[in-house]
Amino acid sequence: MALLDTPADVSVRPAVPGDERAIARVQLASWRTAHAQVLAGALDQLDEDAMAAQWAQAIGTPPGRGYRVLVACQGAGVVGVASLAPVPAPEGAPLAAPGGVILALEVDPAHQRGGHGSRLLAAAVDLLRQDGADQVHTWVLDGDEARAAFLSGAGLGPDVVVRELATGTAPDGSDLTVHERRWYASI
Repeated sequence: MALLDTPADVSVRPAVPGDERAIARVQLASWRTAHAQVLAGALDQLDEDAMAAQWAQAIGTPPGRGYRVLVACQGAGVVGVASLAPVPAPEGAPLAAPGGVILALEVDPAHQRGGHGSRLLAAAVDLLRQDGADQVHTWVLDGDEARAAFLSGAGLGPDVVVRELATGTAPDGSDLTVHERRWYASI
């Protein structure tokens, strides 16, 4: 008897009400693994219930057209999430097409390197193209070499835009900050 290669039961679909708790867990697990050193104090203060409530709102009542939440599934379980938002064309540039931003792209650490991130990114880009976008961008925390390698392999690259985010207060009273770099690609 020969063994048949059976395709894995994996998919990407729009998030639906009821996914919010799983999405919050995926996001927290991913952040705690990828950013434990840089965001340790900030990660300790995150509330899974509050995050789930924010995801429920994003899924149930998005702020407008082009805002989407996608989930990667393995079987019936949610193992990844991507969140998208539109970026309007620059004012005064009538020929410039709009773009999109990937606000979140996370895969549960136990399910990474299984193609879920690639499927989420491909679905996100497909949806942005359907909306008329000709570019996509996202943000990468300095030191997140795994995310940088993933995005680079998918054709995105950093530009010169950097933003500084406050993550808490140091014992001496000064602000703790991190830097994120914008990564982009034409689509």
